[in-house]
Amino acid sequence: MAEGVVRIKRGREKPIVKRHPWVFSGAIAHAEDAADGGLVTLVDHKNRFLARGYWNSKSQIQARIMSWRDEPIDEGWWRKMLARAIDSRAGLEAGADAYRLVNAENDFIPGLIVDRYADWLVLQALTRYIDQQKERIAELLRELTGIENVYERSDVDARTKEGLAPAVGALRGQFLAELVEISEGARFQVDIERGHKTGFYLDQRENRRTLAELVGDCLETADDDLTLLNMFCYTGGFAVSAGRYGRVRSINVDSSYAALELAEANFERNGYDSTKHGETAEFMQADAFDYLRHCVDEAMAFDVVVLDPPKFARHKGQTQRAARGYKDLNLSAFKVVKEGGYLMTFSCSGAISRDLFQKIVFSALADSGREGQILRRLSAAADHPVALTFPEGEYLKGLLLRVF
Repeated sequence: MAEGVVRIKRGREKPIVKRHPWVFSGAIAHAEDAADGGLVTLVDHKNRFLARGYWNSKSQIQARIMSWRDEPIDEGWWRKMLARAIDSRAGLEAGADAYRLVNAENDFIPGLIVDRYADWLVLQALTRYIDQQKERIAELLRELTGIENVYERSDVDARTKEGLAPAVGALRGQFLAELVEISEGARFQVDIERGHKTGFYLDQRENRRTLAELVGDCLETADDDLTLLNMFCYTGGFAVSAGRYGRVRSINVDSSYAALELAEANFERNGYDSTKHGETAEFMQADAFDYLRHCVDEAMAFDVVVLDPPKFARHKGQTQRAARGYKDLNLSAFKVVKEGGYLMTFSCSGAISRDLFQKIVFSALADSGREGQILRRLSAAADHPVALTFPEGEYLKGLLLRVF
């Protein structure tokens, strides 16, 4: 396929020069021989080279940049960039066998997500061009990692903006519809076929470790068991990690019965039971907002509360509504944290900035009549790097607070 040429309007080339990877339709003067899903060269109004990327006229982001060098996007480029992303995760396998290998624009390969789960790689092709390259990518991943099995989970909403249907299934290897077991200190079973994202919230790995360390420190001086309220618990990641020290009683709340079943299985897989560890866990299928209000009405109190809700704002137009949701959750949470207890609260909405999220949590604290301290600002794990020129890549932000 011949490579197209995309001419950028005069005065609109600055973001490209500053190495932002997205080019919106409003910046484009003319596209010549640009095929949807095909490679293009971007030039300025004087026909001078700016970058090379790929095109989709059906998307609001019509061009995504793959290189700011005048180089071919060929087999050598793919091998170089995939190897660079994989090599940058060297050492992670010492503490876990599940982590992100390719983080799309943040690894300078827009539209591609690759996660490792033990002996499986899970690939998401978010754009038309990446979708067309997925067989090549799967083969290169197998060569570079030595992992034979590659599973596709291209079933995200972003594909509809590219004019693509969902695609799920094995690209390499034979998937037998079984759960994959991973380890990150605790052991977890992951449903890579139907689970959220690519099966598990890998981005929270370091925050799960932070919570476990906090619980361990608290138990050194605690006379009684600690109580943990784990909201939007999914498959139990935070509570399972915290339970490794024993003496933790958790309530795990999620709206998905299937997720709660897997959460309970993860507790059992790690040997957590009341006779052996002094640890108990309850699993509640409920709306999180309703359950938190119930806790407030019943004057329930917990040593630690974790709020890890799904994305509330998918674009800036939903920011105000999302802010109300985050405030409602955090207001209730502040009311059920014990004196001197802890709140770990998150937003994974890219449209909610870190500064705005902190202001929302502050507003909830003020309305609750409590006092709070920021002990730590939380982010995605190190295998989810953020390109300095792509601030949109920092979607996960959180706060670890002590509440009085």
